[in-house]
Amino acid sequence: MKKNHYDLALLIARLGFGGFMLTHGIPKIERLFSSPIEFGDPIGVGPTLSLILALIGEVIAPILIIIGLKTKLAAIPAAITMFVAAFIVHAPDDFGTKEKALLYLVGFVVIFLAGPGKYAIDKNN
Repeated sequence: MKKNHYDLALLIARLGFGGFMLTHGIPKIERLFSSPIEFGDPIGVGPTLSLILALIGEVIAPILIIIGLKTKLAAIPAAITMFVAAFIVHAPDDFGTKEKALLYLVGFVVIFLAGPGKYAIDKNN
């Protein structure tokens, strides 16, 4: 008897990628309340907006991904944030430095394509 563990795999991916991403985003929250805000401006929108966009991609989106609410939509800013980290922020760095952002990018693209699975608020069965 063969069981399909597709939905369990999606749950593990959501919990893993979303949970680990929070470890990068949560420490950035306190920067929002510092004056002046000191944060990089990799896409030229100013440090405050750059920080807010990073927090959306590294805190808000991962929380939604973890609980499985608007998962596909939430995977987009998470993936974009990792794209910017890999190809703009770390553009001059070696592959080893970019690798973490690239792994997250791949994970969030997979979550976007596959959806949340049945162990989510938004079930896609």
